[in-house]
Amino acid sequence: MYTEVDVFVSNYTLIDPEIYQLWIEGCSSSEAVSTLHQRGAAKHLGTSVELIASDVLDHYRTFALLERLLTVPSKLTEQMIFQLDEQTKHMLIEKYYDLDDAVIRELLGRKLSSRHRKDLDEVAERSGAPLRCCRRQFDNVRRVFKAVEEMPGNVVANIRSTFLLSDPLAKKYGAVVFIACMRFETAKRKLQYLSFNDFYHCAQAIMGSWTYCCTGPEYYDTEMDREFLLELRELRILLDKEKEHKHLICMKLKPKLLEKSYQELELNFRLYTRALVGLACNLHRGRELRSLFIDLLEREADLKNVWERYMRVISQCLLTMYHI
Repeated sequence: MYTEVDVFVSNYTLIDPEIYQLWIEGCSSSEAVSTLHQRGAAKHLGTSVELIASDVLDHYRTFALLERLLTVPSKLTEQMIFQLDEQTKHMLIEKYYDLDDAVIRELLGRKLSSRHRKDLDEVAERSGAPLRCCRRQFDNVRRVFKAVEEMPGNVVANIRSTFLLSDPLAKKYGAVVFIACMRFETAKRKLQYLSFNDFYHCAQAIMGSWTYCCTGPEYYDTEMDREFLLELRELRILLDKEKEHKHLICMKLKPKLLEKSYQELELNFRLYTRALVGLACNLHRGRELRSLFIDLLEREADLKNVWERYMRVISQCLLTMYHI
């Protein structure tokens, strides 16, 4: 007497991007079947729900096996077990390491330890993402952080070459790694209205202008240029040369800003200058540096109200002022 067994034999691994995306999003196999059914997959393919369920289960088993390789992307490109074309390999890696901005915003400021991995229920609730999805992203961020935090050179290039990610995605991870290395305070309640995109742009600007960039083969752009931060104390002289300072800053920023933003800058220039120069003069102290984003809001109430609307304007003003 024989037992019926579903068997599928192939010499080439077929990956359905739609099913893979559902797996990436943290859907269980039954949830994936339900979603596909709601999208009309059975009717579109002219098949039964049972056959779709069998296909989803087969894909999920394959994904579980692939996941061990995806944690070290170079292994996926070198292995011979799964016959995959280069385009499919890239898709698998890119989607597996994809970051959801809402999830990553909740992870910013949290310690990347196994103990905190157990407390991701709040992250799932606040971001609206499934717990499995949050855990995948937490594990990926921790894995990338541990791999590149002590690598010399450009952190984005290191991430791109180590994990075979696209440049835009590597830059996102680079910003997360930089914020974690610098231990910037990002989790305070008063900062909750800021999105990951806000912190991303600030991190990119700071990494490009305030770190040990391009100073030799052993430079780290995850370390602040201490000499530069000490020199910022000399900016106090700008408060005595406001007219000349305003002319140079406005001349440099006018081509980069919308007319409304530029007018806002001109109108509030003294407010910006006094608040930002006062902040800059203390950035050589570790505590003040870590609380940079909070201090930008607390320095003056008026600055907070403007910054909520024109964060990029102030970021540009801050960087230009320091390098004028």
